[in-house]
Amino acid sequence: METVATSPLPVPRRAGLPILGNTLAFLYNPLKALRSLRQEYERIVHLQIGGRNQYLVFNPEDAKHILQENHRNYGRSPAFEVLRIFLGNGLLTSDGDFWRRQRRLAQPAFHRQKLAALAETMISETADWIDELQQLPPHKPINMSQAFMDVTMRIVCKTLFGSDTAGKLTGLSQALDTLNYMANRRLLSPIRVPMHWKTPSNNRFRQAGQLVDMFIYEVINARRKNPLTENEQRSDLLGMLLSAEDEETGERMSDKQLRDECVTLFSAGHETTAVSMAWTIYLLTQHPDILLRLQTEVQSVLGDSRVPPSDVFRALPYTLQVIQESLRLYPPAWIMSRLAHQNDHIGPYIIPAGSTALVSPYILHRNPASWSDPERFNPDRFAPGGEKDQAHAYAYVPFGGGPRLCIGNQFALMEMQILLAMLVRKFRFSQVSSQVINPKPLITLRPNRPIYAQFT
Repeated sequence: METVATSPLPVPRRAGLPILGNTLAFLYNPLKALRSLRQEYERIVHLQIGGRNQYLVFNPEDAKHILQENHRNYGRSPAFEVLRIFLGNGLLTSDGDFWRRQRRLAQPAFHRQKLAALAETMISETADWIDELQQLPPHKPINMSQAFMDVTMRIVCKTLFGSDTAGKLTGLSQALDTLNYMANRRLLSPIRVPMHWKTPSNNRFRQAGQLVDMFIYEVINARRKNPLTENEQRSDLLGMLLSAEDEETGERMSDKQLRDECVTLFSAGHETTAVSMAWTIYLLTQHPDILLRLQTEVQSVLGDSRVPPSDVFRALPYTLQVIQESLRLYPPAWIMSRLAHQNDHIGPYIIPAGSTALVSPYILHRNPASWSDPERFNPDRFAPGGEKDQAHAYAYVPFGGGPRLCIGNQFALMEMQILLAMLVRKFRFSQVSSQVINPKPLITLRPNRPIYAQFT
C-alpha cells in the first residue's frame, strides 16, 4: 500500500541557492548548520545537499526507526562510495547479503572473551608508550593528538596482525593519513574528478593506497604460508579472521575480503580512537576537579605495577564514565547517512525512495530533551541511575545503532579505558592556555588543530 504524507515536509526558512541548495552552509560550518536547524525544527527537515534530497531527523525515536526498526529499508548512502575507494568492501562500506555474511564471519573475533586476550597486548604497548613519554623534556607541552595517533597505531598493529611491525609504522601511518585527508576532500567537494584521471591528488591517493595494500597483503601472504597454531590464532584479530568459517556455507574470507576488513579495522581502530582520546584529554584539562577524581580512582585500583593485570580495569567505573561523556560531546561519527530503498513514514512525513536519511549523533547527544545542560562535561550522567539510564536508548549512539552497530565498540572502549587510566596514573597535566580548539567535522569529528597538554 502506497504511503501517503499527511503533512508537508519542513524546509529551511532561509532557502539555499539554486542547484546548490543548502550545500554551502554545510560545507562552511556543518555543526553550526546542524545546531541552527535543531533549534528551528522539532522532528525533521528537508535539505538539498550536494544535489541530493536529504532528510535530517532530530529525535531519538526516529533515529531508532531508521537505524533499527526499519533498517532493511536503508542501505549505504552515496557518501560511502568515497570511503569504498580505499576501504574496499569491508563492514563499514558493504551492504545487503554480502555485509551480513561478513558480519557473521567477523563477529566471533569481537566477543568479550576474545577481547580479553587482546587487552594484555594493549596494556603492554601502553606501558612502553608511557615509558617514552617519561623520557620527554619536562614542562614542555606534548602534542596529544600526535601522541595518541602513535600509540593507537602500535596497538592496532599488534592486536590486528600480532607481528612486530616496527620500522614500517611511520610510512603506514603517513599513508593512512593521506588516504583520510584525500577522502575528506573528495567527500566535501561539490566537484569530484574521476579517480582514473592522473591528477596530482589522484596520484597521491593511489600511491598511499598501494603502500597500505602492500603492507597488509604481505602480512596476509606470510600467514597463509606459515599458519599459526590454534592458540596463536586467538592472539590477534587477523588470526581469528583467517580461521573464521561461514556457518551456512563453510566458506572463509578471500585475501581481498581480508584486506578490506583489515584496512577498515586499521583505520577505525587507529584514527577514531586517537581522536577520541585527544578530546578526552582536552576536556580533562578544562576540568581539574574531574581529573583529580579520576586519578584518585585509578591510583587506588591500579597500584604501582608497570603492567597491571587486565582484569583490574573492570574496577574503574568512573574512568569509563569519563570516556562515555567525552564520546557524548565529541562523537567520532558525528553524522550517519542512509539511502532509502522505498518510501518510508516518519510520523506524518514521507522520506521518499532514493533520498538520504541523516542521523546526527552530535545533535542527538546535545538534545536538551534528553540531557540537562547538554554542553557541560559531566561524567556523572553515566553513573548507575544517572541521566543515561533515564534517556531514550538512541539519545546516545557514539557507535551507531541497530544491526550495524560498530563491531569494534567494545574493543575501542577497552582500549580507551586502558590508555586513559595508565596515563593519568603517571602524569598530572593541564591546559596550554593559548590554545583554542574547535571541532572540525571531517569523516570523523577531529579537533581543528593539534591538542597540546602540559605534563608533569
